[in-house]
Amino acid sequence: MILNKQVGVFLNLVHNRTKQYITGIFQQHGFNITPEQFLVMDALWDNGVMSQQEIATNIMKDKNSVVKLIDGLEKKGLVKRVADKADRRKNLIELTEYAWEIKDGVTEVAMDAINHVIKDIPQNEMYIFIKVLSKMAENMNEDTDLLALAGNHNVQEPASHPLPDKNTPDTLF
Repeated sequence: MILNKQVGVFLNLVHNRTKQYITGIFQQHGFNITPEQFLVMDALWDNGVMSQQEIATNIMKDKNSVVKLIDGLEKKGLVKRVADKADRRKNLIELTEYAWEIKDGVTEVAMDAINHVIKDIPQNEMYIFIKVLSKMAENMNEDTDLLALAGNHNVQEPASHPLPDKNTPDTLF
């Protein structure tokens, strides 16, 4: 039971510290955005104009949270809402010219920050970490496939360090 409690404590700790760290790094480099706002912008950079629901699905957040993120980005001049010509009840979100201008810089800062967070962790351990998180997400919601999502970001099992099969004893730690 203590191990189960530690999992929750460490997940929360790492989540909060990572968020604080990346926010601080963004600010140090002159980017007044949060990691969550970066996720919205990254989805728009990758996919172009999207509906709020499409963004919510893409970044795995509820629609109400996405509305708040978009409000913040709109106030900062990074996105704008445009009416969907096919359905006027629906807003589409598009990046502003300024957002496109800062894309390379903010993306580089974000990637450098993540690389710092995971430095000194071997690739095979990162793969196992992603597999475990994916399984945890699966246990909570059958519709969430983090491993498939991670696969979209070139996370692959390292050839030199394959995962143990299900019959291998759990001796990772």
